[in-house]
This record gives sequence, C-alpha cells and structure tokens, in this order.
Amino acid sequence: MKGRVWHGVRQTTHHQEGQDPLTACYIDIRGKERSAGTYDTEKEAAKAWQRAEARVAEGRVTSVSHGRQSFGDYVLESWLPNHVAEATTEQNNTYHVNKHLIPEFGKMRMNEILPGHVQEFVRNCQKKGLAPSTIRRTITVLSAIFSTALVNQIIFIHPCKGIVLPHVSRKPLTIITPEEFDDFYTHIEGDVFKLLVEVAIESGLRWGELSELRMKDLDRSTGMLTVSRAVVELSPKFHPTGGRFLVKDYPKDGEFRRLKLRRPLVTKIAAFAMANGIGEDDLIFAFPEQDTGAPIPEVPDGADLGLTAPNDKGRRYRHGTTTAYTTGKCRCDHCRTAFARYRALRRAEGKDQPRRR
Repeated sequence: MKGRVWHGVRQTTHHQEGQDPLTACYIDIRGKERSAGTYDTEKEAAKAWQRAEARVAEGRVTSVSHGRQSFGDYVLESWLPNHVAEATTEQNNTYHVNKHLIPEFGKMRMNEILPGHVQEFVRNCQKKGLAPSTIRRTITVLSAIFSTALVNQIIFIHPCKGIVLPHVSRKPLTIITPEEFDDFYTHIEGDVFKLLVEVAIESGLRWGELSELRMKDLDRSTGMLTVSRAVVELSPKFHPTGGRFLVKDYPKDGEFRRLKLRRPLVTKIAAFAMANGIGEDDLIFAFPEQDTGAPIPEVPDGADLGLTAPNDKGRRYRHGTTTAYTTGKCRCDHCRTAFARYRALRRAEGKDQPRRR
C-alpha cells in the first residue's frame, strides 16, 4: 500500500527498496475520499491536501475526471434527463441533440471541446446548406448544455462564447386588405370555422391559445377575454400519457392576458354557443367529429389527367398522384383526391389516425 498523508498524519509502509511515494488525500464535496496526487515528501503532500480542501471549502470541484466524460455520455445520460424545460422545448432539444450535436461532438471529451471546434461546426453546417435559423437554434441548445456543465464545474471555459453565427433575416409581414379578407371569408365552409377566423383576426391569439378557448374565458357583459391556457402538439414519447395534444394551464409567455372583443363579435360567440349547446367548460372551437365510415375517394382509373406545370427545377408530375400533391404542390381536384385516398387507406389499415382534439 502506498504511503498516505491525511490531515498531517503520515501513514507509510516500506518495501525493501525504500519508502513508497506519499498520497495526499482529502474529502470532496460529497464526503468521499479523493487523491490530490502523490509526492516524495510529507511537506509537499500536506500542502497538496490542504490546497484541495481549501478549494472544496470555496465550493470548487477539484477533480477533473468529470470533464473527461464524452459529450454524448454527458448529454444523453445527465443533461437531457435532468434539464427542466417545457414539453415542446424538450422535444426540440432532443431533435437538435440527436440530429446535429451528437454526430459532431458525441465522442469528444467535454473538456476538450473548444470555441474553435464550435466555430468549425457552424461553418460546416453552412456548407451543408442548413438554414441560419436552424444553425442558431442548434447553437442555442449547445450553449445551454455547456452553461449547465460550467455551473457544475465539469468544464471551466464556455466553448460557445464569442462564436460568430450567420445572420437571420426577418421577412416583413404581409397584411391582407379588407377586400382580401372578405374574399377569403366567403370561401370558408361551416359556421365554426368562420367564427374561429373572426376571433383569430380580432384577438391575434396564437393557434394553441385559440384552440383551447372555452366559454368561461369570455366575460359576456364586458367583452373581456382571458387567455389562460394553450394546447401544444407533441410526439407521443414526449407526452406524459403518450397522447398527442397537451393542454398547459398557462399561455406561452407564462402570464395570463386579457383583451377586449368588439360587442358584435361577443354577441356572435354567445349566439353560436347557445345554438350548439356549448357549456361554460366546453371548447368554443371543438374539432368536428369525423365520419370514419366515409367512402374512400377514387381517382379516375386509366384516365390521362396530364402533367403539372414545371417547378423551379423544370420537373413535372402526373396529375392524380400523391407525388404531384406532395412534391409538385399541386392542389387540383384530382391530386387532392389522390392524397385523400392515400390517407383514408392508411386509416383503414390502422396506420394513421384522424386528427382529433
């Protein structure tokens, strides 16, 4: 056994060749015994364990072994499971980690990743054609990972500090004219969807807030609407119960909002609720029940429906196919029918589910 210096008390054993080196030991922040190194003299060892315990008293972690773990191990086993975030944020973080960060940094040690590596990663993302907004979101996740590691003293420099990111241009919003809105409004089918559009236009609510509005949120005497909830769509593995939609008891910014609606719109909402038997706790804009027994649409068999107009790359697709609908972005009746048939067949086979709130 090697000789030890423990709080100034020397414990040694001797081989025939002479005395073993002395190991300076101290108690770390979790009460575990750790080594501060081996030394030839008791004086050097004593200074070593005293320095180590002084750093522990200051709240500093002296062991560098945590920094030797790989980026992949730290993120997948420690950061992601313990990071507190919204369900949608957790879903997005997991995507960026697995899609972009693990392939680039996964095998590197945490304490070996430097700002130069991160800047090179940004440049490589640009060469691959990733959008500037995607690069910024990915670096935001990476920065959050290193911020947590820095606080926990796994690393001692922040590799994302000083990184130059591509500029994200902001496109101006296009505001439709009253005439354009009237033309759009006349083509909407169903009273519930017309009312939904009117409320959306006047209130400016996000879709998740608009979808979760209930009659109890509207004070019909004053016209004041309280925004207190929002619904988000998640992948089942990120949903607490494996569902698709999650209702949050607060809007996106975390604070309730109140706004005033025009009296004619309040009257229209109240009349719609009374006509459809909508109670105080019921959704105003409940998604209509779908007819699961509806016939599967058919595309004309053997008919030559022609080709779509050439796209930016000069490619054309045959009408009445799902390729023309998805890749060619064609919305003619035949292409819409082809895609509707595809979805209906998937639902009939149990591979897809109709959208429900």
